[in-house]
Amino acid sequence: MQPLCEPVTDAATLDAADDDPVDAALAWHGGDVRATIETLLADCAHLQRQFDLMRAAMGRGFTRGWEPSVIRD
Repeated sequence: MQPLCEPVTDAATLDAADDDPVDAALAWHGGDVRATIETLLADCAHLQRQFDLMRAAMGRGFTRGWEPSVIRD
């Protein structure tokens, strides 16, 4: 999966964002909030597709009856 925009490579900007994942995501997109949200939504969709494939391929005996769920605890 390709990123939706080119990452920011300015070391000062990226170093300042190291403490907070939200700031890091925004710094990666050069402060563009819309691009950050678009990328996060695309990542969520990709992970959902991967989860669906894994769930379809995984046998119930392998997990002793446990099934993964997208519902958070």
